[in-house]
Amino acid sequence: MTDALVRISKLLAARGVCSRREADSYIERGLVEVDGHRAVIGERAAPNARITLAPGARARQQRRVTIVMNKPSGYVSGQPEKGYQSAHVLLTDGSYAGPAPAPRVPAGLAVAGRLDIDSQGLLVFTEDGRIARLLIGGHDIEKEYHVRVDGPISDAALATLRGPFTLDDRPLRPVRVARLDKDALIMILTEGRKRQIRRMLREVGHEVRALTRVRIGRIRLGGLKPGAWRTLAPGERF
Repeated sequence: MTDALVRISKLLAARGVCSRREADSYIERGLVEVDGHRAVIGERAAPNARITLAPGARARQQRRVTIVMNKPSGYVSGQPEKGYQSAHVLLTDGSYAGPAPAPRVPAGLAVAGRLDIDSQGLLVFTEDGRIARLLIGGHDIEKEYHVRVDGPISDAALATLRGPFTLDDRPLRPVRVARLDKDALIMILTEGRKRQIRRMLREVGHEVRALTRVRIGRIRLGGLKPGAWRTLAPGERF
């Protein structure tokens, strides 16, 4: 049936091959085949169609740069705000912490998974649509935080944080919570409501004193110092 057909760019994005914008670019260049023929812009296909990228498109994807940074507090993740700088300004040769030489930093890198201005830790910049989609597209990627608050955390508060928990009249996905110290927690989330952790802790009577994201999926902050960055190594996967 015609109404069951889907745009090829949408199918590629849904399969995690690339973003829709990248797919359209590859189609325009003649780098996409569908069921053995060259795809054209706007073409639709069955959801189970065989879609392949030409070697040139695959090579281009492999050159896409992804950067991980230890964002310090006091910097915003995305566009600069009045009185505050974006973490992008830290992407300099002097703060590069990977194998020499420092790689190029492409223009237009997108932030995949923001950190608020008062938080620090693992921040991802990418020009790879697959990674951006994976990290901000509603997938169940774990994000791990170390959180220090303003006093000892009771067992009752701990139980409340473990849920079920509601914010803005909407239930949260389950949050894994463990003690790190008498006034510190490990919290592992699979979603990211605005200032979620700070609001959750306020609900149980605590203010956050320090919040650090230490892991996204399988990628850890490791020994990156505040302000330092490196590129994602070949074979590393979220």
